[in-house]
Amino acid sequence: MSEADAIARVAEPATVASLVSDLRDLGVGAGDTVFVHSSLSALGWVCGDAPAVIEALQTVLTDAGTLVMPTHSSQYTNPADWGAPPAPDDWIETIREERPAYRPETTPTRGMGAIPECFRNYPGVIRSAHPTVSVAAWGADADAITGDHALDYGLGESSPLARLYDHDASVLMLGTGHETNTSLHLAEHRAAISLETTTNRVPIIRDGERVMVEYTLLDGHTDDFADLGAAFERCVGVTEGPVGAANATLASQRALVDFAVDWLEEHRESSEQ
Repeated sequence: MSEADAIARVAEPATVASLVSDLRDLGVGAGDTVFVHSSLSALGWVCGDAPAVIEALQTVLTDAGTLVMPTHSSQYTNPADWGAPPAPDDWIETIREERPAYRPETTPTRGMGAIPECFRNYPGVIRSAHPTVSVAAWGADADAITGDHALDYGLGESSPLARLYDHDASVLMLGTGHETNTSLHLAEHRAAISLETTTNRVPIIRDGERVMVEYTLLDGHTDDFADLGAAFERCVGVTEGPVGAANATLASQRALVDFAVDWLEEHRESSEQ
């Protein structure tokens, strides 16, 4: 969407103050732990762009709350698996071996949108150490949520997703849908469904040196996440309302993951088959 289109679709700009009001009306409150998925363009024309959204969220949550966003870096996934576009066969080993080391402080996000990319650079924000599926967090429980992010099964039980579950977090989707709802990957790890594992090899910084590490990950997929999310909204329910020009959805992450485990076991192939 062009900037002219963004201006044309709204009567007035979204501001920090208006976004604060919208978020509070939706049910976000001081002291909450909130995992945010976002589309800046969906919010309309925002006065101040991504920083305005971040500052509105911080204002509502206060220092007693915790703001968390996915800051994934898919440029460090296995290049042999890339498909849009695929990497040429004779490039794969070069890509795998010659990538600069992943650094939580400097490695950019990829495909996550303007708000998470801005957020990872914000004062007081901590980013987890996983080279492909990191999260960034600010606030009271940022250390507890981002710390000790295991390399193996980076969306599973030793991940920030599981820590968000433990902290009874909410999932806030600002103009996005369940097809990108990262918490549903935690349900994939918990459900008794048939999924293969794969490995990835990436460079990271360890003790100040560039080292190659190999880790195992679950080969999950998002093909049915939109259907899963729609079923959750019908059966359990979410809070919906406008934030800027976007339709926003607020849900309990714990309720979502628990529902998703049962739904996946019903709709996907069982691991016992």
